[in-house]
Amino acid sequence: MTGDHVPPRPMAAWVWWLAGTLAEPPLRLLLRRRLARGKEHPDRLGERRGRATLARPPGRLLWLHAASVGETVSVLPLLEALCRVDPALHVLMTTGSLTSQRLLAQRLPGLGDQGLGGRVLHQFVPLDVPRWLHRFLRHWQPQAVALVESELWPNLILAVRKREVPLVLINARMSERSDRAWRRLPSLSGALLRRFTWITARSEEDASRLRALGAPEVDTPGDLKHAAPVLPVDEAELERVRYAVAGRPVLLAACTHEGEEAVVAQAHARLRSRHPGLLTIVAPRHPERGAGIAAALGGAPRRALEQLPAPAHEFWICDTLGELGLLYRLCGIAFLGNSLPQARAHGGGGGHNPFEPARLGCLVATGPLTSNFNAAFQALDGVEAVTVTAGADAIADWADAMLRDPLLRTQRAEAARSIATQASGLPDQLAGRLLALMDDRG
Repeated sequence: MTGDHVPPRPMAAWVWWLAGTLAEPPLRLLLRRRLARGKEHPDRLGERRGRATLARPPGRLLWLHAASVGETVSVLPLLEALCRVDPALHVLMTTGSLTSQRLLAQRLPGLGDQGLGGRVLHQFVPLDVPRWLHRFLRHWQPQAVALVESELWPNLILAVRKREVPLVLINARMSERSDRAWRRLPSLSGALLRRFTWITARSEEDASRLRALGAPEVDTPGDLKHAAPVLPVDEAELERVRYAVAGRPVLLAACTHEGEEAVVAQAHARLRSRHPGLLTIVAPRHPERGAGIAAALGGAPRRALEQLPAPAHEFWICDTLGELGLLYRLCGIAFLGNSLPQARAHGGGGGHNPFEPARLGCLVATGPLTSNFNAAFQALDGVEAVTVTAGADAIADWADAMLRDPLLRTQRAEAARSIATQASGLPDQLAGRLLALMDDRG
């Protein structure tokens, strides 16, 4: 399939177009409500309606869209590779969440030899309303568009292809739940997937589901989340924190979701008699929950308030953004959240990327819900470098064993590190394919 051929729209796509058009007034109200709840940027709300707040730079422009934090982190090495290979290229990076925008603002200046702040332009992605998307595309006029993971918005896809702009889906994810939903709309799913010039899936399981839904060209070069560099750290701050917790056994609960902190607290209560002075660090996935977690854990100190744990503190709440690199280096063991049934009860579940701690020599345990990162967890399980825990007792038993046997912990951590660094060439490979796509368009 080339960028010059655009298949006709099926009836389901016309229905979606009409629904998106009619939804414009209520979506304006939704955006105002999200703004009132602090979920939208007060000075950039117009971007969600396709109104640009930046000028389009001259020359070639690639539009790269990642929905939220996980996808944004995964494409940072790809952004660096793209800008290194083509010094004249600009990338329009869109996301859908405030957290991902803040992460980009924090990380872009440190990427590449001179930072990518001037080469990568961020905008919030417009909602899937035809008029708003037309306004957005008319301003930015990208030479190619790459969507990340599972962003299958029908009006967006159709608007891009109507302009005969090459469109690809990278690191594609099709969960079992999404697969069931799209199978109920076979004509729409097939029509959308056939509009992609090519698709790279993160695993063969995802690729098989996409092919069954009608995607004509899918390959599996690897998972970008397995190819990321190690998370950054402020070395001076790391030394300051190490001094504050020196001599104490430490357990990290990383990327926790609502309901999981209570389980972690129960595990801590079982551990502290076996490991006097135990400090449990809780780093919630959503930092805005920090105050509530601190209150529930007896007024624990919070990093967002620049508080460090004193010897009498049993918990420390790290409710800041972009500091997992510090925490994984600080702690030898980490329980990864969004993986317990309690998270699913609050709309979560599916796990978090275990390769991030593994690259830094931090050994991982997880709950049983790991569907978002099955391939990564299976790879680590193959070298006995991850442990599945079902609740507080299991978390406590695992942490106890690892704290008592640092040699075993180090051996397993090294095995995990070797697995987690195998896909380091993938960003350059994908950068080459994307730039070739733009070259073909001229």
